Amino acid sequence: MLAGTLGFFALACVVLSFTNVAQQPGSPGDAALWRTMGIGFLVLALLATLAGIFSHLFEQAERRADEARLARRRKRLED
Repeated sequence: MLAGTLGFFALACVVLSFTNVAQQPGSPGDAALWRTMGIGFLVLALLATLAGIFSHLFEQAERRADEARLARRRKRLED
């Protein structure tokens, strides 16, 4: 969810850098600032995605380890 939001903001910043909005009076910054913000948001989105992938991967590994431990315990009790 966080990665999607940051990705959207990155896309919005890049689009704003190529439109005429960045050159309007009262508009914050210039095109280079918008592009830099877009790259920053993209990097944060990729890091959030990587953190989510690792979190899911470790949860799955932990769950499988628990299932294997319970299976070994049941097999030991049956013998």
